[in-house]
Amino acid sequence: MTEWLISIEGTETGHSVALGLAIMAAFLHAVFGALQKGRHDPWLTRGAVDISYGTMALPFALFVVPWPEPHMWPIFAVVFLIHMGYKILQAWAYSKGAYTVVYPVVRGTGPLFAVIGAYFLFSETFTAVQWLGVGVLLSGIFGLAVYNLRYLETERDTLKMALGLAVLTGLFVAAYTTYDAYGIRATADPFTFLAWFFLIDGLGMPPIAYLRWRRMTDRPDIGPLMLRGLAGGLVAPLSFGAIMLATRLDKVGEAAVLRETSTVFAAIIGWLVLKETVGPRRIALMALIALGAVIVEMGG
Repeated sequence: MTEWLISIEGTETGHSVALGLAIMAAFLHAVFGALQKGRHDPWLTRGAVDISYGTMALPFALFVVPWPEPHMWPIFAVVFLIHMGYKILQAWAYSKGAYTVVYPVVRGTGPLFAVIGAYFLFSETFTAVQWLGVGVLLSGIFGLAVYNLRYLETERDTLKMALGLAVLTGLFVAAYTTYDAYGIRATADPFTFLAWFFLIDGLGMPPIAYLRWRRMTDRPDIGPLMLRGLAGGLVAPLSFGAIMLATRLDKVGEAAVLRETSTVFAAIIGWLVLKETVGPRRIALMALIALGAVIVEMGG
């Protein structure tokens, strides 16, 4: 598998595989976001998820993939810090706003900064049509933010804070997207990066979640929480792993934008599973975000 992936890097086949991986990552990330926002406190859920996928990654990192090259350890350290910032901001945003409010802004703000980061880090450029797609995507994002500010009736007291945190989280999404792409390209075997990434990344949030759980007066049962964590621990490596592989095979900016079709999946999940009120206007604005991503792909 490793040899085949390396052989298709930068080819038309690699582009097609990267496209499929980005769409898969979009759907799975919407599922992952709903798992974190759902039944339990988002901080606790994230801790349960991280300890699950960190434990799963341990045997692969130690016994299956090649050992990381020495130059990879500083890269892993920076990756860990960026992802910790992202996860803290994401949990904080979910604790202040509804899933269908926070998620589209986070996932939509990220690509703009990821495209800019890919330009400086990888010298990637977009065509005029692709920049039009980015503009369409951003119009959906900011339209959604304005709509939420004007019409959302619940969580009004924390809405502005939730939107601000969502934008900050989007900045960290861009940071980890571009730097993860740098990291997975810096090692000979991409699966070495993935295995060690999930092992190291799984270390940060569980202690924070445990301390939060200890301070709660009404503590949730560990069993159902860990069951949700196990589900997230299965979904997260597939979602994040897919987008990381896509950024190795093809352009980072395009993969980052295409992943944001997850907003459409998020709207459906928020409505059907979390029973949140979405409404036709918000669905249309989320669809506009996805349309922008499609234009970016077609204009490449």
